[in-house]
Amino acid sequence: VQLQASGGGLVQAGGSLRLSCAASGLTFNTYSMAWFRQAPGKEREFVSKITWGGGTTYYADSVKGRFTISRDNAKNTVTLEMNSLKPEDTAVYYCAAARQSTVIASNVAYWGQGTQVTVSS
Repeated sequence: VQLQASGGGLVQAGGSLRLSCAASGLTFNTYSMAWFRQAPGKEREFVSKITWGGGTTYYADSVKGRFTISRDNAKNTVTLEMNSLKPEDTAVYYCAAARQSTVIASNVAYWGQGTQVTVSS
């Protein structure tokens, strides 16, 4: 199984980035997909998730209204649109796959390699 995340980079506060995750080696439409992030010196935290059919999404309060998660089961991809970025969004962002509808770090079956997002003030 491979989860290949891309799209990170350096952006000014208020800007936007689009993260993508391409999955292979798994039956994609049977997994909930999620994004987590980890800032230096901090625990990895949940950002957003989308269930297998795309019918249910959930966001951490810190990103609600600014980030949008979506998936394309035909292309085995999940996307995180990030708008109105803040310096506190700076972190390594990880794509994750889980069999459960509720996604927490402890029930993630597969992790991607991470992509760096840096937001300058």
